[in-house]
Amino acid sequence: MARKLRRQLGIRLDFDEAEKLFFRRLQDPSLVISRGFENNFFEPASDQERRILGAIEEHRSRTATKLEKDLFSQKTRLVNAERSLKEKETKKAREEVRIASSKIASLTAKLADLRSNDAGAEDDRIFPMVYSGVILKQRGENLLTPMRYFCRPAGKPSSYDRQFPGLYNARRDNLEKFWSEQFGKHHALMVVESFYENVRRQERNVVLQFSPQPPQTMLIACLYSRWTDPNEADLLGFAAITDEPPAEVAAAGHDRCIINLRPEHAEAWLSPQEHSTEELQAILSDRAVATYEHAQAA
Repeated sequence: MARKLRRQLGIRLDFDEAEKLFFRRLQDPSLVISRGFENNFFEPASDQERRILGAIEEHRSRTATKLEKDLFSQKTRLVNAERSLKEKETKKAREEVRIASSKIASLTAKLADLRSNDAGAEDDRIFPMVYSGVILKQRGENLLTPMRYFCRPAGKPSSYDRQFPGLYNARRDNLEKFWSEQFGKHHALMVVESFYENVRRQERNVVLQFSPQPPQTMLIACLYSRWTDPNEADLLGFAAITDEPPAEVAAAGHDRCIINLRPEHAEAWLSPQEHSTEELQAILSDRAVATYEHAQAA
C-alpha cells in the first residue's frame, strides 16, 4: 500500500514509527498489527527496512512456536478422546473430539496464514485495537504512520480504554465537545476501499461489507492523539469520524457512517491549524459522492 500511495499521493512511509512499533511488539506480543501494514516491508530497500523485516520475522517465528505447541496439545487431546470413545461411547468423549478437531483446524489455518507472505483481500481489514497505517502531516510532509485503531485521548488515564469502549469512532456531533483537543489540531486520513458494520438481522448479529459504487479509493476523515506517560511507551491512536448515514446504509440497518472526503479537501484536512472550525465542518459536509452497496461479509 505504501508504494502505491507514494506514487499517487506523494506519501512517504514513516519508517521511524514503524521500527519502534515492530520492536515494541517483540517485548509485548499482545500488540496486534495488521497484515496489510506488515506487507509494506517484504521488499526491504534500506538497512532500516531490513531491521523492520527482521522484527516481523522474529515475531512470526515466536508466534509459530507457540501455535505449534498448542497444536501438539490439541492433537494429543484428540488421540486421547478417540481412545476413550473406542473403549466406551460417552457424551464427554464425543465433545472432546469435537472441540479438539475444531481447534486443530483453526490452529492449522493460523499457521498456514502466518507462514504465507501472499497478500490477501483480508490483510487490510482492521478491527478496534489493531495497528494500521493512517496518513498525517508532519513537518510539511504526508506520512503513512502506524497507529492503533482506538484513540485514547492525550492526558486521559489508560482506564479510558475500558471506560469508553467505542473510542475507535468519533461522532461528528461530539467533535467540539469530547474530541475538542483533537478536532482542529490532530487530523489524519485512513485509506479504504470498503468498510464493515454490525447490524441486527432476525435477532442475530450480521456483519455487512459496504462498498462504494462505482468502486473507488475512499479517504476517511480521522482524528488522532499521541498519548504519553512517563512509565509507559507512547501510544498513537486514531478514530474514524462518523456521521448520520446515507439512505442506503440506514436502510441496511446501520445508524452511523464514516465520512468519505473529497480528494481536493485532503490537504486542508491534514492541515487543520490553518483553517477555522467552520471551514473544517464544511469539509466534512462536502463529502465525496458515493452510493454504497452491501453484502454479508464472509
